[in-house]
Amino acid sequence: MIKKIILSISIITVLIIFFFYFKSTDQKDISENEEIIPETSSPTSNMIENVEYLSMDPKGNEYIIKAQEGEIDINNSDIIFLKNVKAIINLNNSKKILISADYGKYNINNFDTIFSKNVLIDYLDKKIDCEYLDFSISRNTMIISNNVVYKDLENTLKTDVIEINIETKETTFYMYDKNKKINIINEQ
Repeated sequence: MIKKIILSISIITVLIIFFFYFKSTDQKDISENEEIIPETSSPTSNMIENVEYLSMDPKGNEYIIKAQEGEIDINNSDIIFLKNVKAIINLNNSKKILISADYGKYNINNFDTIFSKNVLIDYLDKKIDCEYLDFSISRNTMIISNNVVYKDLENTLKTDVIEINIETKETTFYMYDKNKKINIINEQ
């Protein structure tokens, strides 16, 4: 009986040593091979579900960014790529701005965010549809471009670009081609 117990303990010890030896060897091979891409379900993945950032800048502006999914940029951990994005921006000198988009690129250091594809901006009685929005706190600008349709209670306007100064609210509408004109339709 004692021989069986000693034999069992010896076999278990050999299996444990064997398991740990090959496990550490596999880990060395993986870390040396730069071509291996981690699976999204692994604990080392840079994918995040149900992302939410709440931030406030030194001027008192509040930013709430939510996304169904986020992926941290491998080359710059300050950048996160977002899918199905919704943002609420409460500027201290303005009313709430609501933004939604299929994709976003958010900088966690300066709160600058690029929204792209099916972008919708809702502000007071104004709605803007576009394909690209560069919202930059560091530059105090919103640059809205690509298939821009601006609607308020009285007008519908089609243009290439709208630039808005966040602090002063100064707004510029323009076309890339100087020979083309902005299309304005009066709804009244």
